[in-house]
Amino acid sequence: MTGAMLTVMLVLFAAAVPVAVAIGIAAVWGIVGFTSFPLIVAAQQLFVSLDRFPLAAIPFFILAGNLMDVGGISRRLVDLAKSLVGGVQGGLPCTCIVTCMIFAAISGSSVATTFAIGAIMIPALVRHGYPVGFAAALQATAAELGVIIPPSIPMILFGVSTQVSIPELFLAGFGPGVLIGLALIATVLVWCRIKGWGKQDGEGRLPLLQATKQAGWALLMPVVVLGGIYGGITTPTEASVVAVAYALLVGMVLHRELGWRDLYPIFRRSVVSSTVILFIIACAGLFSWLLNRQGVPDAAAAWLVETFDGPGWYLLGVNLFLFVVGMFVETSASIIVLAPILQEAATRFGIDGVHFGTVMVVNLALGMITPPFGVNLFAAAQVAGTSIEQMMRYLPIFIAVILLCLMIITYVPAVSLLLPRLVFG
Repeated sequence: MTGAMLTVMLVLFAAAVPVAVAIGIAAVWGIVGFTSFPLIVAAQQLFVSLDRFPLAAIPFFILAGNLMDVGGISRRLVDLAKSLVGGVQGGLPCTCIVTCMIFAAISGSSVATTFAIGAIMIPALVRHGYPVGFAAALQATAAELGVIIPPSIPMILFGVSTQVSIPELFLAGFGPGVLIGLALIATVLVWCRIKGWGKQDGEGRLPLLQATKQAGWALLMPVVVLGGIYGGITTPTEASVVAVAYALLVGMVLHRELGWRDLYPIFRRSVVSSTVILFIIACAGLFSWLLNRQGVPDAAAAWLVETFDGPGWYLLGVNLFLFVVGMFVETSASIIVLAPILQEAATRFGIDGVHFGTVMVVNLALGMITPPFGVNLFAAAQVAGTSIEQMMRYLPIFIAVILLCLMIITYVPAVSLLLPRLVFG
């Protein structure tokens, strides 16, 4: 049954059928063709897959990100980042990266980060003489930090799928996020020096004190959201609701850039984005349930333990496998289907669950900027009004930098585990 389901799914992928639909059809094929279950079981399991309290955080974090975009928070964060790092040659690309790092600590979504920050940064980079392909590729890459630095929707999904602590996963994302951010900053500074770009990047900078004052309410948001989680006041799901309430307060009352007329299109866009993700989760959950009934996770874990000679080789094999999977399969579906299988084997190798979850999320985040199905690439191309072909001239260097960081994160567990151990012991 498992082989037939995988074959149907891959054929549908090749036929350009949407990921969620392909997974759902393959699962229904497995029920109808290889079990005696009534088809109503499919509907039941689709519901069960979504009947998990932590998943409620996903639509709320998406809504909070959209509210911040329209409410002026993202623009103020850009001004602050530019006042901090925009004064050197190549400072404007650094501003893009730093802003994405800050925005990531609020939104939890790489696509939301691409649209919110890219709508401001990409035109600014082009006006300062940067090639549009470079600007779009940089924005797509930096926005990847949205799913690494907490709060992170993929980390919520990993925690739900494997019963690993979500607060610990959130804390573990800070180290890898900062590492990747600093590596990207170093890369663009050297690149701009070589190319001669960005000599006028300091124009239009606000004084640091003024920029900090303007961004004060925006900077307080990560403190409120993440402070509530780690202070034991709120769960991650409750914190997502707090994020929405705070974004409404700042946008409508304090900044006064968010009006009642803006709410309907914001809510509509958020509902569409949330529905797409939740539909993928539901179909992937049905597929995963069938695999579990067939004993696939245990069998696969046993095979992986026998095949790989030690945890180091296992992690290398997983990274290569996930890098390929990330090119073709959406991140949410990959985590729901693969995380229980791979985590079971990682546990047998003695690999910490929080560390392994971080490695998996960082690796699959690469899929957001690798063709042919990199969602960040399409979002950045849409914002920039350019083609992915133009972005491909500059993208390989960014991918190489993140791959190098991934190897460090994989084989130096302290990068991801230091903060969780300090806080949780």
